[in-house]
Amino acid sequence: MTDKKQERQPTVLLVEDDIVVATTYQLFLAQEPINLISLNTGAAVLAHLQESIPDVILLDLGLPDMNGMEILKHVQQQRISSAIIVITAQNSVGVVVEAMRCGALDFLEKPFQANRLIITLRNTLRQQNLNQLVDYYKKSNQRDKYYKIIGASKPMQAVYKTIENVATSKAPVFITGESGTGKELCADAIHKQSQRKDQPFIAINCAAIPKDLMESEIFGHVKGAFTGADKERVGAATLANGGTLFLDEIGDMDMGLQRKLLRFIQTETFQKVGTSHSEQVDIRFICATHRDPLTEIKAGAFREDLYYRLNVISIKLPSLRERENDMLLIARLFLVRYAKEENKSFVSFAPETEAILKDYDWPGNVRQLLNVIRHIVVLNEGEVVTPDMLPSPLNDLPTEPSNSLSSKSKILLETKPTVLSPSNKPITSPLEIHPLWQSEKALIEQAIEMCGGDIPKAALFLEINASTIYRKRRKWKKAAENQ
Repeated sequence: MTDKKQERQPTVLLVEDDIVVATTYQLFLAQEPINLISLNTGAAVLAHLQESIPDVILLDLGLPDMNGMEILKHVQQQRISSAIIVITAQNSVGVVVEAMRCGALDFLEKPFQANRLIITLRNTLRQQNLNQLVDYYKKSNQRDKYYKIIGASKPMQAVYKTIENVATSKAPVFITGESGTGKELCADAIHKQSQRKDQPFIAINCAAIPKDLMESEIFGHVKGAFTGADKERVGAATLANGGTLFLDEIGDMDMGLQRKLLRFIQTETFQKVGTSHSEQVDIRFICATHRDPLTEIKAGAFREDLYYRLNVISIKLPSLRERENDMLLIARLFLVRYAKEENKSFVSFAPETEAILKDYDWPGNVRQLLNVIRHIVVLNEGEVVTPDMLPSPLNDLPTEPSNSLSSKSKILLETKPTVLSPSNKPITSPLEIHPLWQSEKALIEQAIEMCGGDIPKAALFLEINASTIYRKRRKWKKAAENQ
């Protein structure tokens, strides 16, 4: 009991000049675990912000002494950390767009019900908690970025620490991890942190080069060494002299070439294809694979002696699903970056979109995430990424109920509301038959209402994707407008 009393409650600043409306909002939020402060003028808000910074500001833009947009701009210019939810009148699309451009995180359009206010506030507080977590990592000397690697999670902090510890050594490094986890970025970070940082970093993807050309790619060849070798070629071993040679997907290398590579690592000498003349080099070797090397050894696909020669220092990169809140950190960063590259206006994700992103397993890891973000930016317009913008498989409707719900979904299902079902009343006349979409609409809207307006939660209970609900509701609304 004592610990709960001592927990800090988030502070919410309500800015509303109409006393009756402000009182209504206060009643809506009476049961929320927040410290609610109410002010009714812009001047009072600016004065308050000099003394205290709230977690969230509920801002009605229509104030008696100034335009609420001025407060938004003040918060943005002063780099005040408060998240802002703007409250606007109906049909104020232009105002909302301008507010989002000035830093508002979300908006509410009058009139709205209590559950809409509560859900919007909860989502905003949840996002603020995430932002504060990132700030905590920064303030405690834990990084959310290490060279080109993005990530503030504990698993990535451990990776950064290992990189720093091994960078100054010349010992070979063996990096493992699923496809798309950033193995080449890790190798590049090791190189840049080392004393060889001003020397070449040469990367070769063993899976992307035909086996009959791989030896020439690594060691080079002399003119006439084989059919088509009409001129001498300098190999990666020569180019990497003094620096680092990174062999990605080394598990795809031919067994015969693995033997030559082992000798190269042991002696630091090699011969170009087509000559017996040996060259001496000074190279730091880093290798990587998405396969399990011990399994490959047992299968006879990878030399055991080469593995132990390379695996002096091992680094295992965590999958994206093991990296706590890194997924949203990466998604937000690259949304803004890609939007700038494509001359688009995107600045954030809708809370419902983030919920879908967080619930996905990301089998392709960071590479897949970046492809999804790029797809969204290129094919859509707007400032906020909504669920309907998500590409497949994030927006796919499951053909059967899922048997692999996330832990978050399982927790929600433990408190599943009363099962919804069509009326059992028998139909006695063809006139009583309704179109299927109307029954579906009634069922979905009832589910949303029973879940307090939480569409992602309703989608879980209905065993469909939240993006499906958004798409259908937009279709129904458009059909109603055209009637």
